[in-house]
Amino acid sequence: MISLRYHVVSIAACFLALAVGVVLGSTALNGSLMSGLSNQKDDLAKQVSDLEGQRNALNARLADADAFAGSQGARIVSGLLDKRSVVLVTTEDAKPADRDALKQLIGQSGASVTGEVQLTASFSDPSKSDQLRQIVTRLQPAGVQFPTAPDSGTLAGALLGSVLQLNKDTAKPQSSPEELTAALSGLTDGGFVKAAGDVKPAQLAVVLIGAQATGDGAGDKAATIARFATQLDRSGAGTVLAGVPGSADGTGAIGVVRADTSATSILSTVDNVDTSAGRITTVLALREQLEGASGRYGLAGNAQGPAPGVKQPGS
Repeated sequence: MISLRYHVVSIAACFLALAVGVVLGSTALNGSLMSGLSNQKDDLAKQVSDLEGQRNALNARLADADAFAGSQGARIVSGLLDKRSVVLVTTEDAKPADRDALKQLIGQSGASVTGEVQLTASFSDPSKSDQLRQIVTRLQPAGVQFPTAPDSGTLAGALLGSVLQLNKDTAKPQSSPEELTAALSGLTDGGFVKAAGDVKPAQLAVVLIGAQATGDGAGDKAATIARFATQLDRSGAGTVLAGVPGSADGTGAIGVVRADTSATSILSTVDNVDTSAGRITTVLALREQLEGASGRYGLAGNAQGPAPGVKQPGS
């Protein structure tokens, strides 16, 4: 007769056997798994090391190429903008080193920089767009027709375009010196711009921007700058929007322009102005603007090529 004790002992033995089997099985599995993971880790480490080596080699080649471009920049652009004039508009985050290097190259192309105007952070601040719009409307020069677009970027582009750029057909001022002074003074008093010294209207314009804005309202800020530059282009003989890597992303001002076919059909963009090659491209793009053409240049994926007349690799 099978006793209760026998049942208890049998059940305990079964559980003990099961536990031993699980332990032994998991130990073998863990050993195999750990061995496999260790091998994968070694493979991944080698891949990372190889990729870092490739990256360093490419960076060295890019540095050499950019140094060569810098040494030849004056020769490349010489005479391209002979007897032309350029006004420089910068955003607050544009690097002074990029601005100064670009100004020097513009001078070496034969053009003169007639003035500099800096857009402050308030210019593209969505919370201050109504205030900017009111000031711009109040400062509208006599005889200048503004677009019906309600956004502050377009309206500000119309105002500054009318006072900072010469008529593209006659090369004559579109407003009086008094209206130019009033526009810059009004925007300065409102905290939207800073003008450096005596500013005079020019045939061409460069809008130089820094890294793209981040955080809340980044897209709206980029859109304001993009619309401003586009309208500035419509006001004169040509404008180039030049920025640094990142500004061509979807939330950057250049990215906003390149996503808008109506804007990119007239406004030229350069996304690597922090390099010698990018600054040369900016001058080449200004020349192209004079000839009635435009393009998307630089190293970003949405660029059509590194410079006018040069296709993007693989295209």
